[in-house]
Amino acid sequence: MKRKDFVTCRTVLWWMVFSGIGINYMLRVQLNLVIVAIVVPPRKTSIIGQCNGVIGDNITWQDDSFSIFDDYQQDHENDSQEVQKSHLFPWNEYEQGLATGAFYWIHMLSEIPGGMLARKYGTKSVFGIGNLLTILLGFLLPVAINYHLYALIIIRVIQGFVGGLAYPAAHNMAAKWIPCNERSKFVSAYMGAGVGIGIAYPICAFIINYLSWEAVFYIGSMIGIVWYLAWYFLVFDTPMQHPRISEEERIYIENNVEVSSEFTSENKPVPWRRILTSVPFWMTIFANWSTVWGYFTLMIEAPAYFAFVHGWNINEVGILSGFPHFFTMIFAWFFAQYSDWLLKTDRMTVTNVRKLATFFCTAAPALMVVGLSFSGCHSILAIFFIMIGVALVGSSSSGPLVILVDLSPNYASVLLGITGLIVDSAGFLSPLFVGLMINNNQTIERWQIIFVITALNMVAGFLLYHIWGTAKQQPWNNYEAVMTNDNMEIR
Repeated sequence: MKRKDFVTCRTVLWWMVFSGIGINYMLRVQLNLVIVAIVVPPRKTSIIGQCNGVIGDNITWQDDSFSIFDDYQQDHENDSQEVQKSHLFPWNEYEQGLATGAFYWIHMLSEIPGGMLARKYGTKSVFGIGNLLTILLGFLLPVAINYHLYALIIIRVIQGFVGGLAYPAAHNMAAKWIPCNERSKFVSAYMGAGVGIGIAYPICAFIINYLSWEAVFYIGSMIGIVWYLAWYFLVFDTPMQHPRISEEERIYIENNVEVSSEFTSENKPVPWRRILTSVPFWMTIFANWSTVWGYFTLMIEAPAYFAFVHGWNINEVGILSGFPHFFTMIFAWFFAQYSDWLLKTDRMTVTNVRKLATFFCTAAPALMVVGLSFSGCHSILAIFFIMIGVALVGSSSSGPLVILVDLSPNYASVLLGITGLIVDSAGFLSPLFVGLMINNNQTIERWQIIFVITALNMVAGFLLYHIWGTAKQQPWNNYEAVMTNDNMEIR
């Protein structure tokens, strides 16, 4: 009698990829909130004057205090103020931008190697070890911060490089495990990034208040170790290698995935020229770029924006910077279900489903970013626009991300690696741009310029993909056809 699993191996795989990417992003963004708590706040700012009805630009902070420490100071007024001050670092906005953006400086350089290594050694090893190294380096961050800004930057650069191996490797597993009409739902696991961020910010705020900022990194890395142990014992590269998969599920996957068996060999070459001259591939890259730029701007800068623009304390910053990212996952899951339903019922073509999703993760949140730019000191409006904008980005799992698998299941991890090489530069360009814009000039008008440029970037990516993009499988996905055509051209 055939055994039928109560929980399919594809479901387990979804949860492990979801939590793995969540851990990866949690480790990325911890510093974004910690740095708000440990840097010396500016002695004067025009924003607080604007948002609190104070006339003039010369607002002096009394006793080097800042609103994010108000709750803590009230409880420990007599004996903790000097200790607290000793943990403040005199980094200006530009230096803070260097620290938060350092993770992405060479992050993109490991994207293509990550995709190639996944083809050769499998996603289990590459995704798992890439995350594990990122986790272990997290233990060194408190020491680096206390030693010197440049030590912090060096650790973050290394952490970003090894962390970049994991993400493209996931596409290799998606191509081997997931049929086309389940692909949007599976790639929604990549939105674990948003949940990782959403969990990280409020938990980090709690840890900072009741333990210490150093504990943020130690606890985060210990959680990561637990994840890696689960990954090691529960995940396998192909259905054939899984010792506990039911025969029914294995046969279903083998009959519905599009990866040729010949591509399991590391000796098969990659058609680089065909890939790099593919117009549909480049349109997908532009769609991913605009999505990532907008998401990273909101993800990385939200704590500083709410702290310095609206003057919120560390708990408020943590909760309201992290909370919107839960909506990213929720929207991603529901939109993925809707997208797969459209495909299963033949109501829309694959290309049109992907274009619809691309609209929702680029042009639609761009409108929210424009609204945010003109929200000024109205906190409720700012919360609304950020929550909706960040949530809409979740549809990228049914659009720009999954298109790479649609274009070429056989080379999906390579495509994601190339895309990451280009797109992840937004991870350091965005905070660097923001740091230069607001360095010693924290005004609402400056933030408005930042958000408007972000919105224009997102709309541009949507237009390019909508006009010239497609999700049709490309001819170069078939290895034998590529080689035959190339031989004919040579003759």
